[in-house]
Amino acid sequence: MPHSAGPLLTRDTAEALLAARQAGAAAWTGSLDLGRSEDSAALGADRWHWRGTAYPYPGRLKDRTIYRFDGEDWEPVSRYAGSLIKLVPTEWDVPTFEIDGIKMLPTSKESPLDDARRKVALVEPRGKAVLDTCGGLGYFAACCLEAGVGRIRSFEKNDSVLWLRTLNPWSPDPDAADAGGRLQLMHADVSQAIAAEADASFDALLHDPPRFGIAGELYSLAFYGQLARVLRRGGRLFHYTGSPNRLTSGRDVPREVARRLELAGFKAQLALDGVLAVRR
Repeated sequence: MPHSAGPLLTRDTAEALLAARQAGAAAWTGSLDLGRSEDSAALGADRWHWRGTAYPYPGRLKDRTIYRFDGEDWEPVSRYAGSLIKLVPTEWDVPTFEIDGIKMLPTSKESPLDDARRKVALVEPRGKAVLDTCGGLGYFAACCLEAGVGRIRSFEKNDSVLWLRTLNPWSPDPDAADAGGRLQLMHADVSQAIAAEADASFDALLHDPPRFGIAGELYSLAFYGQLARVLRRGGRLFHYTGSPNRLTSGRDVPREVARRLELAGFKAQLALDGVLAVRR
């Protein structure tokens, strides 16, 4: 899925662009790709020009929203298909995403990419074959590529999330030169597709499922058994859990997951905001 090369605006970026025009500047320099790089835009009276294309100045933009130009106007990077899925800016530049207003990635203390980097380091991906069960925006995959993974097979079943990836400059592009053909992105439901994967075909696993209430099948003993089947003995698994319902119901999801992984053939321990397990 090729990535869009068009500019992306946040409210802060738009205000800086408009302020430069109001001050009479001929050009503005800043980031139009969510902090990936800096570039210059030539400022005209009615339009601004960037990389050979003219764009209208934006009107009033909302906070916590990323905008793209759809050929006629600036539109939020969001899509409704049963659920509202939206790309959301963070103070770290690297965006998160929300489904029906629920934030999908932790961003309170650090960039979601830095958060992913710490978790990926637990499975030591260099030179390994890695299974990424729920790809999301691809930050686990990006960190694996950065760490020298041998190959990574990443599943994502939601079309709208895959669409967000084509617009997010921080999501890895499987066809990019720096990926080197090591990233295979699969549009499929891993809970079903994993049955087609060969026994012991992966050296490490990364499992970042939606909440239990949304995708309980990805927390089941049957699915964990499939994870154990495709992972070689001694291979590592990091399973993100967070701590949902702990304050409201006293439920300890990380320990529940660890116990279930033990039953499936892993040796498990709590780590970061999830569970680190080793295939016995």
